[in-house]
Amino acid sequence: MSDQSDLSFLPYGRHSIGSDDIEAVSRVLRSDFLTTGPAVVDFENQFSNLTGAEHAIACANGTAALHLAALALKLGPGDHVVVPTITFLATANAARYVGAEVIFADVDADTGLMGAKELSAALNTNRNKNIRAVFPVHLAGRPADPAGIAAISRDAGIAVVEDACHALGTRYQSTGDCFSIGGCHHADMATFSFHPVKTIACGEGGMITTNDKFLAERLKTLRSHGMIRNENSMSSPERAFDQGGSLNPWYYEMQEIGFNYRLSDIHAALGASQLRKLDTFAQRHRSLAKVYDEILAPLAPIVVPVRNAQDTDPVNHLYQVLIDFPALGMTRAEVMCALRNAGIGTQVHYIPVHTQPYYREVYGDIKLPGAEAFYQRCLSLPYYPDMRDADAERVVEALHGLFYERGL
Repeated sequence: MSDQSDLSFLPYGRHSIGSDDIEAVSRVLRSDFLTTGPAVVDFENQFSNLTGAEHAIACANGTAALHLAALALKLGPGDHVVVPTITFLATANAARYVGAEVIFADVDADTGLMGAKELSAALNTNRNKNIRAVFPVHLAGRPADPAGIAAISRDAGIAVVEDACHALGTRYQSTGDCFSIGGCHHADMATFSFHPVKTIACGEGGMITTNDKFLAERLKTLRSHGMIRNENSMSSPERAFDQGGSLNPWYYEMQEIGFNYRLSDIHAALGASQLRKLDTFAQRHRSLAKVYDEILAPLAPIVVPVRNAQDTDPVNHLYQVLIDFPALGMTRAEVMCALRNAGIGTQVHYIPVHTQPYYREVYGDIKLPGAEAFYQRCLSLPYYPDMRDADAERVVEALHGLFYERGL
C-alpha cells in the first residue's frame, strides 16, 4: 500500500510539464513571433492530423471555442439550443452569448451523460420551438453516444457541436468502425479546452475541429475581430483596390463583428509539445483508472466508479465515483473536508446548470431527475498523469478510513 510518509497534497487534477515543454516555449520566446505566427499553424496541423478532422482552428480557450461555434452557425434570438444540464457553465452560456435560448436536457443518472434517449425527450417536449443545435457533452471523457445523437439530429435538421473539452484522445465504435472524438464524423464541429487540468495543457487555450470548409473560414474570421483580407470578398471595391485593380496592401474589412479569440504562439508551442505526448498521457490515464477500479471494489455498493459504456475507449479527464452518502453516514461536504484534511483534493463535476440563479430567473424551476440523482452522488477523485499507483492507494485508504470510523 502507499507510503504514509509522503503526504504531499493531491489535487483532483494537475498539469504535467516536462523539460521538452519548457524548451518548446523557450524557442518561441527567442523567435520573431509571440502571436499569430507559425507555432499556431503547426499546432492546428498537428491537431487536425491527430483527430482526423479536415480543419482545426485554435482559439483562446474552451469557452471561446463554444462561442465561436455558436457564432459560426449564426445562432441568435429566437433560436434554441439543447444542452445537458450536467456540464460546466460555458456550454450553456455560449448559446446565451449570441442571444439564443437554452433547452436543458436531462442526463443518465449513473453516467451524467445526455445520450440519444435524453436528447429525444428534450426534442419531443419542445416541438414548438425553433431548435437549431445541440451541444452534447463528453463528460469526463466518456462519449455521449455521438452516432445516436447525430442520427436524431439529422432527422430533426439541427446542428451538432460536441463539447469535447474533456475528451481529447477518446475513441468510440459505431457500425463496426472506430472513430476519434474531434474527427467530426458525427458532428458539425467539436470544441476542446487546454486548461491546465485538461488532458493536455496550454495554460489557456482551445480548439474547434470541423470538416466543413465554410464553417472553418467563418471560425478563423470570427476569432480575429471579423477582419477579412480576401480580395474576392470585398464589399467596398472603391476602397479596397487601386486603379490597377490590385488589392491595397493595407486594406481589410469587417463585414461582421468578431472577437479577439486568437491563441498566442507561446500557448500553441506548449500545446503542440503536449500533444506529442498524448499517447503517453492517455496510457497513464487508462492505467490509473484500472488501479482505482480494482482497489475501490471492496467499497461497493456505497462507493462505485462511474462506468464507461461498451464500445468506447475513453481517455478519462476525470475519475468520478458515485457515493451513497446517506449509507455512509456523512454528507458530501463532510467527506470532502475529511479527505482534504488528509491531503486529498476532490471536486464536484458539476452542479446542474439549470439550477444556477441566472437560469432559474430566465427559465424558472425545471425538474430533471436524472441530473439531480447524478449530482447528489458524484465526486471526482485525484487523477492526473503524474500520479503514482501509491497515490491512488492513499486516496482509497482514506476512504476506507471513513468506512472504518463508522463501523462499515
